Amino acid sequence: MTPMVTADDVRKIALSLPRAYEALVGDRVKFRVGRLVFLSISPDETVLGFGYPKEEREALIAGEPEKFHLPIPSDMRYSWVRVWLAAIDEDELWELIVDSWRLSVPKKVFNEYIESHPARIKQ
Repeated sequence: MTPMVTADDVRKIALSLPRAYEALVGDRVKFRVGRLVFLSISPDETVLGFGYPKEEREALIAGEPEKFHLPIPSDMRYSWVRVWLAAIDEDELWELIVDSWRLSVPKKVFNEYIESHPARIKQ
């Protein structure tokens, strides 16, 4: 069985990334770079919303529907997907968070991160 990741795991990874910070918006914990939200944790801490290219969203969900699902209707216009935290492990969490963060930062910031964390990044 895959060890379940938690909101604390999300927080630890997200806040380790350059320019990322945490904000409470309504009843949701969100992680941002500037004004861009790249992660959102559901109030019950079971679902993680994350930035993901809209044009690839359907394929991701179709490939692993036990893990990934569509955002709420009002978020469908955004490049956004949701995942059940209980369905992924820490390596998958790292990859989802870093890929989402990458969409929110300048390429130079991401490249500097790659240089200092080469073992963690899949190119």
